Amino acid sequence: MPKIRLTKEFSFEMAHVLEGYDGPCKNVHGHSYRLFVTVIGEPNPDATSPKYGMVMDFGHLKAIVKKLVIDRFDHVLMIKSDNKILSHQYAHTLGKIECVDYQPTCENLLHHIAQLITKELPPEVKLYHLKLHETATSYAEWFATDNE
Repeated sequence: MPKIRLTKEFSFEMAHVLEGYDGPCKNVHGHSYRLFVTVIGEPNPDATSPKYGMVMDFGHLKAIVKKLVIDRFDHVLMIKSDNKILSHQYAHTLGKIECVDYQPTCENLLHHIAQLITKELPPEVKLYHLKLHETATSYAEWFATDNE
């Protein structure tokens, strides 16, 4: 049976700050992120199954990414958990803050997203590729083959 790749696109708004950075991103700022999630697998060969011919239901992929990524990161301020300026004590005044144990760059966020999604996919479906646009012209990519 042939391997087929499915891709679904998502978008979310998120702010972050790169503490210690030597450019303008050291300031709190936001982006309109576009995330492309590509999975790979073999289409279901069981003609009696309602999922016959599908690698995965697009709705199931959407539900996974929505729960793990969109609902968690949309309209949040992401900061490194040891951020000296925007500590946890200000969470109630600043709104929704996501503290992470890494510098919240596009690259590190993409790696984090790969870890989250991989754990939730059905066993017969594998995460193949992620592409995260931080701006219209700047993006990072993650490939499973680069991370084996």
